Amino acid sequence: MWHLDKREGLPVYQQISELILSTVKSGELLPGDKLPAERKLAAQLGVNRSTVVHALEELEDMGWIVRKQGSGSFIAEGKWGVTSAARTDWKRYLEQNAFSKTEPFIEDMKQLLRNGGDQLIDGYTGELPLELIPSFEIPSLTWKQFLEEEQQDDFGYFPLRESICRMTAEEYGFSLQKETLLITSGAQQALFMILQVLLRAGDSVAIEDPSFLYALPVFQAAGIRLYGVPMDHEGIDLEQLEQTMRQHRVKMVMVNPSFQNPTGKVMGRARREKLVRLCQSYQIPIIEDDVFGQLRQIPSEQIPPLKKLDPDNVLYIGSLSKILGSTTKIGWLSAPLSVNRQIAEARKIMDFSLSIFPQVLANIALNDPNFYERLTDLKQEIKNRGTAICDILNELEGWTVKAPQGGFYVWATFSKGNLKQHEWQYFLKEGLLVAPSFLFSAYKNSIRINFSRIPKEQQSLFREKMERITEQLLANRKK
Repeated sequence: MWHLDKREGLPVYQQISELILSTVKSGELLPGDKLPAERKLAAQLGVNRSTVVHALEELEDMGWIVRKQGSGSFIAEGKWGVTSAARTDWKRYLEQNAFSKTEPFIEDMKQLLRNGGDQLIDGYTGELPLELIPSFEIPSLTWKQFLEEEQQDDFGYFPLRESICRMTAEEYGFSLQKETLLITSGAQQALFMILQVLLRAGDSVAIEDPSFLYALPVFQAAGIRLYGVPMDHEGIDLEQLEQTMRQHRVKMVMVNPSFQNPTGKVMGRARREKLVRLCQSYQIPIIEDDVFGQLRQIPSEQIPPLKKLDPDNVLYIGSLSKILGSTTKIGWLSAPLSVNRQIAEARKIMDFSLSIFPQVLANIALNDPNFYERLTDLKQEIKNRGTAICDILNELEGWTVKAPQGGFYVWATFSKGNLKQHEWQYFLKEGLLVAPSFLFSAYKNSIRINFSRIPKEQQSLFREKMERITEQLLANRKK
């Protein structure tokens, strides 16, 4: 009965599961019968005991056997005779779900956030705190007026597209084509739709290393291969990028040249021009993520969007979520008309409808006479918080940090070496939530902090927590 003809292409534990099921279907074992002990069955089948245990666990999960500690494993009663067909192993399917795989460190942070507390400092969450989001007056609108505004084409609310193009012209001195601008439900939807329409499973994409893109499951879910390219003080290294493009037949280059997430680095104009020329020579499109563009602390002429330098080869992603809050969920994609037509059509087929409500509200905000005044105030407060946090970090032994020139992230590096797994727990024990560098790269010596979420009244507490953490890290290196 217990003989296994091993077959190629199917894991051994699954073959054992099938063998056990077949003995019941054939009547050799009946419901309630006891299976041989794990060690005995492993010996009879010529496999490791752990393989047998894996098979039994799978059968138990599917409900076909019952395992009783100290007594053994038994064929389950009550199911056989109703159907002899094996149930779908949903567990095996769910294990392939890229969106379900969460880093345990992140789960621990989320639990701390749920519990809250006055002593908790949240430097992890990737959005502005509620008290900093600008407030705008909303005119009285009737339900009928909203329904009338619903009359929009597949590219989104046209008045909003006009407002975005006008804002870009005022800030950067170049014009996006409102007729081809596609409104999206946030920047990530724009990125997701690009992956779905323009790339196929197995395609290679070059990105910066470190990069927030590593933390997004959409690439793994789409089967896209990411190849990280090292950065210097100005961003992506172009020699390394060209080598990666040749070696891996890269189909796209994705960059975040202004206030890069997570490092905050800014690519200079000369580097931007060289990047554009390099990708033109290989006929490889660039995806430019410029979601922090409105939160710059430096003149716009120093950081012209890649889209301005090469309108035809760059897919430009922008967002209002970083200044109006993530619930607004307004992003946009500027791409050639033929590309955005395909993306808009695909979105319609997938039924990723875009509500008119956030679009109308975003348009009201952009046309508010006080919009730029409120934006200036916001940037000043963010700058003050960033300066304070950087000053604290620079005073601590072992930490190096560069003041950001825009956005709301600071990248702090521990110069005494990588942090071991148990050392990351120091941050959780202190209730200081930060994004560890291993989320964005193979590096394990840095942290990303959203300093906009640390107001003046919490900065002394931040100092105390960082001092205690640093003291522990330094003590470990003296042992």
